[in-house]
Amino acid sequence: MNDPIFIGARIYRGSSYGPRHPLSIPRVPTVTDLCRTLGWLTDTQYRTSPCAKPSALLNFHTPAYIAALQRAEATLQADPAFDLGTLSNPVFPEVYRRPATAAGGGLLAAEHVRAGGVAYNPGGGTHHGLPDRANGFCYINEPVLTIRHLLGMGLNRIAYVDIDAHHCDGVAVAFHGSEQVRMISVHEDKRWPFTGALDDDAGGAAINIPVPRGFNDTEFDLILNDVILPALAAQKPDAIYLQCGADAVTEDPLSRLTLSNRCHVKAVTALRAMAPRLIVSGGGGYNPWSVGRAWTCVWATLAGHEIPDRLPQNAADILQALRWSRKAQPSDALLTTLLDDPRPGPVSEQVRAAIAHLKSGSARQAG
Repeated sequence: MNDPIFIGARIYRGSSYGPRHPLSIPRVPTVTDLCRTLGWLTDTQYRTSPCAKPSALLNFHTPAYIAALQRAEATLQADPAFDLGTLSNPVFPEVYRRPATAAGGGLLAAEHVRAGGVAYNPGGGTHHGLPDRANGFCYINEPVLTIRHLLGMGLNRIAYVDIDAHHCDGVAVAFHGSEQVRMISVHEDKRWPFTGALDDDAGGAAINIPVPRGFNDTEFDLILNDVILPALAAQKPDAIYLQCGADAVTEDPLSRLTLSNRCHVKAVTALRAMAPRLIVSGGGGYNPWSVGRAWTCVWATLAGHEIPDRLPQNAADILQALRWSRKAQPSDALLTTLLDDPRPGPVSEQVRAAIAHLKSGSARQAG
């Protein structure tokens, strides 16, 4: 089995959706710098992500849309027909190359795990992209392209697990009714894109678990152990793709969930044991400190490094140098540590009912 690899690229450094956009913050560069400074990322583990060719992107996206995306980068002009140039999906100088590089990282990850192994592509996880237009900060749907590449290799059972605060609507479009891809999504209820209802099984291909605001570590553990892991054990996937969005943590401005990043560590640890191939991506995450810390913890877990109680000063300096347009004042923990304190809490009736509903459905299918 191959050693874990970390996939990054220079295009994430200095590239931004614009000063007022939630993705004005550096994310992949912060994770890369923290991991290198801590001695957790060697040259043999690091891979530079290629920029996917337009022909590769046609495995999900339409030719007209990919041409429009390239044209938008060349002209920096909006194209309303493809939702390019909106507040959510602005046109910026790398509007084609940056998402195409994330997709290239996913394809590289798939190739790396062909014979087994682990790949981490923090720039990926763009799960809202639709075949013919941009959607929800996502221009190209890297998870769909990566999973389709795995299927093209001859793998028959793929599990897609998504712990981002927002439902994976683009992935659900791609694999609706699939008998090969099983989608499991834990996401905030009554939040954009307002898809992924509890009773929406995407034609038998999905388990959707909408959770209420205030969703905590105790509830996450319950869903992980009572729903996600049993579903994976029943499927026996050839590969797992984990979309590890960091916007469900307490400090994130685009959700009202209250997880600690220990949930990301628990998910990575548990899922790694469930299949011979594991691909982990980033996703949402809009607080520069919390997303950088969470995704660094993910790599530490994948690569087998012990997360220190307190960062050495040279690593803390990376977090302390971050700036945010919201002018929020980070806590001392966000500046000097990586792993959050646990955030337990009561189990809501909505979470209990969702688990009971999904378990009863599984029992009926087994019967």
